[in-house]
Amino acid sequence: MESLEPSIAEWRTHVSQANGVNGHDVEELETHLREQIADLGAAGLSDDEAFLVAVKRLGDVDEMSREFALEHSGRLWRQFTVAQESVERGPSAGLLRALALAVLAAIAIQIPRLAGLDSAALETFYARNASLLVLPFLAWLYIHERRLTFAQIVLAAAPFVIAAVAVNLYPWIPGSASEVVVNVHLPVALWFAVGYTHMGGMWRSHERRMDFVRFTGEWFIYYVLIALGGGVLIALTSFILEPTGPETVQAVLDWVIPSGAAGAVIIAAWLVEGKKSVVENMAPVLTSIFTPLFAVMLAASSVLYLVSDLASEFNREAIFVLDVLLVVVLGLVVYDMSAREETKPPGLMDRIQLVAVVSALLLDLIVLSSMIARIGEFGFTPNRVAALGLNLVLLVNLIRAGWLSVRFVSNKSPFHHLERWQTAYLPVYGLWSAAVVLILPLVFEFA
Repeated sequence: MESLEPSIAEWRTHVSQANGVNGHDVEELETHLREQIADLGAAGLSDDEAFLVAVKRLGDVDEMSREFALEHSGRLWRQFTVAQESVERGPSAGLLRALALAVLAAIAIQIPRLAGLDSAALETFYARNASLLVLPFLAWLYIHERRLTFAQIVLAAAPFVIAAVAVNLYPWIPGSASEVVVNVHLPVALWFAVGYTHMGGMWRSHERRMDFVRFTGEWFIYYVLIALGGGVLIALTSFILEPTGPETVQAVLDWVIPSGAAGAVIIAAWLVEGKKSVVENMAPVLTSIFTPLFAVMLAASSVLYLVSDLASEFNREAIFVLDVLLVVVLGLVVYDMSAREETKPPGLMDRIQLVAVVSALLLDLIVLSSMIARIGEFGFTPNRVAALGLNLVLLVNLIRAGWLSVRFVSNKSPFHHLERWQTAYLPVYGLWSAAVVLILPLVFEFA
């Protein structure tokens, strides 16, 4: 059987990469394969013929993977991209790097408290700088892992430096609306700066942009899970420390919550990159569940607002909630696209996404009409300009996405046209957020 050893080695490598299959399983399958080859050889088949027939009898690798996953389902919750032997030897360099950066972020978020700022000053400082204290460490994680050049590092650092100078040196008027709007948009703008490092500086690449979309969705799920677990831990800790007095409990909350929230940003990112198992597929599953629900809700809301005069009564809070809803729905649709195979023909989920996009487009038009009426009545303010710009940005995307979706579900256009439109449009969101942070305060003279 010596002539077949290279073929068997190649087969073994391919099988070992299947989910739910460990080293012991590969050995067991290889034993069966060799027994089949020996039996077929004894029946008169050549070595090559015996190998091909034996592999065929063992079945498709994906099917074997599913069988092993059902039999050993617990493995899928413990499987990491690093081999089990590496885990037993100790933490990987990537994990140690992520832990170190998480600790640095947790310390950095406490610098203003260590500097002795009072509660009012702390609130103002964190509102302006919380993302600037945390996201640079996440960017550095990918600067190191993607091995960015010096020029790329300078380009990646520029948004953080410019934003830090702007938000801290602008002569804000106390209680200004411009500052509130900037504080909301700054984390979004800096997240796209992190995206540049995540893409390894290859920001023109369609594939890298879509990878960043996938990363964002998975990161959000992991961060929420960590936050929920941390919330339970904080609640139990507060209950245990309650007899010591409210001051002790408050001190724990003041120090643990900000540091934990900052460190979790890095750890959640490492989990997205480092853990490849069933858990990683939660985000696509959740989008498949919630996209139809949001589509139904948006369709019903759009019809309700169209046949009634409720839109004329939209206030600032209602418009804000509706804008958040539009962003969430668009995020669900885009992320669901990122998990879809390009070659698959249009199916039920694609039609549901079309309903969601069309409904979001109608709702966006309703919100825009209400917003324009408010601006005509009360004039321009930082809040209204920011909201108006966001809705116009969403409107352009939704119009084009709706048209491409219609063509796709009617088999007149391939799916990758729709996918590439979304990845091509991603920088628009980052540029708009940056414009709000840097330009809007100047237009309204920091009021």
